[in-house]
Amino acid sequence: KIGDQDTENAVLLLEHDIPHSSFSEAVMDCLPDVTPEKPWVITPRDRAERVDCRHLDICSVDPPGCTDIDDALHARLLPNGNYEVGVHIADVGHFIRAGTPIDLEAANRSTTVYLTDRRIDMVPGLLSSDLCSLRGGVERFAFSCIWEMTQDANIVSTKFHKSVIKSSLAMTYEAAQNKIDNVEDQDALAKSLRILLKLSKTLKQRRVDNGSLVLASSEVRFNVDSETADPIEVQAKVMRETNSMVEEFMLAANISAAKRIYEAFPDCAMLRRHPAPPPSNFDPLVKAARQQGYHIVVDSGKQLADSLNAASDPARPYMNTMLRMITTRCMMQAVYFASGTIEEPLFQHYGLACPIYTHFTSPIRRYADVIVHRLLAVSINADATYADLVDKKATQKIAENINYRHWMAQYA
Repeated sequence: KIGDQDTENAVLLLEHDIPHSSFSEAVMDCLPDVTPEKPWVITPRDRAERVDCRHLDICSVDPPGCTDIDDALHARLLPNGNYEVGVHIADVGHFIRAGTPIDLEAANRSTTVYLTDRRIDMVPGLLSSDLCSLRGGVERFAFSCIWEMTQDANIVSTKFHKSVIKSSLAMTYEAAQNKIDNVEDQDALAKSLRILLKLSKTLKQRRVDNGSLVLASSEVRFNVDSETADPIEVQAKVMRETNSMVEEFMLAANISAAKRIYEAFPDCAMLRRHPAPPPSNFDPLVKAARQQGYHIVVDSGKQLADSLNAASDPARPYMNTMLRMITTRCMMQAVYFASGTIEEPLFQHYGLACPIYTHFTSPIRRYADVIVHRLLAVSINADATYADLVDKKATQKIAENINYRHWMAQYA
């Protein structure tokens, strides 16, 4: 019946070709054999093959209700006055080996799709919400990116390694912000979060100064009835400093991963680029700004960013947000690609104003990140099994499928 929630959800998924059937028996057979009597555990052999990071004050910061926790962070002061900063990402590749039924299914789905009342996972729930999810208080496998940073957030060194972590706490953005703001809270986790926040502000300012665009969109959150799953309230998402803090370190980790895999695999690294829009794309923005008395220059990303920053009026605080929302709609789609298929100058990510970029930080919900993890693992000699499967044409074919699935999921 038209208007029925289950019907409308089914129509959306079918219209946009979103795979949403139950996982097959062959896929489920790829999962570890886990029961209440026989829980999954990390073995001594696993620990011997990985860097032990369980002693670090690591925590995750996510939206309320998040169960597929991809990433966690830590920071600490080093004896030389610099900081050690770590981004720890769920090691999905440990459970999903190339060419297996679960890998082929994840490649076909390519992304987790989020609806108002549920999500359609890229991988089975045992992995997405349990064994891969970096939940607080439990040991998990991770792929860690560790930097040594100066006090002003300059990267001195970067290293990647497979690790075992134990997140101290899974926090919401609000809880993390409250912990930072509470001056009486001086435990190790609060100090780590304050270091992360301080460095993230410097990283963001440097990125904006380089011409990175700060765009806007109308993001909302649905509150649903716990029994019927019907939406009962819609709220605008509240953005806190901790949102930006996590974002900056995810961007930095993605850039570091892109550099590493391109160095190791110049012909078939899975990268992500954002083409510069043609000038005509900006006509609606230029016209709207002119009508409000502002002049927007679109000759380069830096000039566009500076123009948007200048187009502000304290008496009309939402005008600048509206212009940034219009700018978002002028952008081209960012796409995945194999590095050997185009010239290096075309690698650039226009929106982020960086010469090379990829996705490394969300392997539970994006298949591109799984590919990047495999390339990274080979590059640091942590996994040799994927080396023979790397090839420019294969990587490009996977990239094209991922692009298609992500576009469809976005419109759904």
